[in-house]
Amino acid sequence: MKAVQFKSFGLPPTVAECIDLPEPGKAAAGHAVIDVLATPINPSDIMTLLGMYGTLPKLPATPGNEGIGRVVDVGEGVEHLKVGDLTLLPVGAGTWTTRMAAPAAKLVPMPEGIDPQQLAMLAINPPTALLLLRDVVELKEGDWVMQNAANSAVGSYLIKLAKFRGLKTVNVVRRESLIEPLTKLGADVVVVDGHDLAKRVSQATGGAKIRLGIDAIGGESSQRLAQSLAHGGTVCNYGAMSGEACRVGPQDLIFRNITLRGFWLAHWFARATPTDQMTVFGQLISMIADGTLKAEIEATYPLEKIKDALTHAMQPERSGKILLTPNG
Repeated sequence: MKAVQFKSFGLPPTVAECIDLPEPGKAAAGHAVIDVLATPINPSDIMTLLGMYGTLPKLPATPGNEGIGRVVDVGEGVEHLKVGDLTLLPVGAGTWTTRMAAPAAKLVPMPEGIDPQQLAMLAINPPTALLLLRDVVELKEGDWVMQNAANSAVGSYLIKLAKFRGLKTVNVVRRESLIEPLTKLGADVVVVDGHDLAKRVSQATGGAKIRLGIDAIGGESSQRLAQSLAHGGTVCNYGAMSGEACRVGPQDLIFRNITLRGFWLAHWFARATPTDQMTVFGQLISMIADGTLKAEIEATYPLEKIKDALTHAMQPERSGKILLTPNG
């Protein structure tokens, strides 16, 4: 079988190689063997290859944090899966491979009739967006939420989920060409980042009191989010696209009582009950099924083109996700 592997940390297109590995063989007891149909390249994958993510694998390793596959064999004692079932792959399991074995308890069967490429992107970005809106600040219908990197995968999901809940969004981007597509997506306000961001946001929202700022960038962008929030607001950072630490000055932290906190989906997976997880994923699956949630896909690549795929995924002005399709 084919798999992507890296033996050292560094520039992703340089360190990642597509190699031949032995097939996993028959499924062991309590396990299943799955053919991988689609698996995305996420920012967390890029950060892992660079050696800059929160948790790093023992090398050599196969990257890939999520995906969708079809069961080709089940081991003794597996009752909730059968050969031919579509299933989500375990988060963080090394999904950039044509075939993999996994504990059946970590596999979640998916309904047929839904675009598998959309389901391949279900496990990380959509729940991140949903939980950022649900768990950081108590929000009610009509409230405003602000985010930077609004054209990112999480940002696009967040716009749609906020609209579904009756929330209004201020969306910060880096270029004017993104204003129209995000407005068509459902964004209420789209503004280009800059030193006078807070003033322009106040003008665009009629002075609305924004209590939540969602930060994927860090650095000066965190500061500008903080300056745009109402007294007592919260900046929640979930990414570091700038490669810089979050900056929120004492004027905001002390005198305006702004809170800076972080969010990592792995922590939610560690503490959430199975019931809560099923509630979150059940809601997201139904919204993907009816077309409410849909991520743009710019290109797909076979594993053999992993260097091209990573180069494409690292381009700053993409219009959608890059997916690997290991089995065509």
